[in-house]
Amino acid sequence: MSYVNKPGKTSAWRQMVIRQQVSDVIAYGKIQTTFTKAKETQKHVDRIITTAKKNTLDSKRRILSIVKNTKNLDRMAIVKKLEEIAKKYSQRKGGYTRVLRLGKRLGDRTEVAILELI
Repeated sequence: MSYVNKPGKTSAWRQMVIRQQVSDVIAYGKIQTTFTKAKETQKHVDRIITTAKKNTLDSKRRILSIVKNTKNLDRMAIVKKLEEIAKKYSQRKGGYTRVLRLGKRLGDRTEVAILELI
């Protein structure tokens, strides 16, 4: 992950980016980002969907502590949407997302990818 150890990028920055991208994937179904950020966010999205499948008060509170508001949905709406997503994947043991490579960006030649729910 080349973006992880850049000067000026703290662990708080990494955590904020991952939390926002997890919220965006849940809210919109897919996002376009760099490949390394997509692979890192993929782990967290799969973990949060597995947590949502339990459908307990504790799991809802854990999810609320992770997700952030998006442009269209607030945190509670994201939790409700995540409950619907968890029902969809109730028979699946894992692998709820996929990363599709798009190629390199023109400006800085960084590999771009789409992270989407399957």
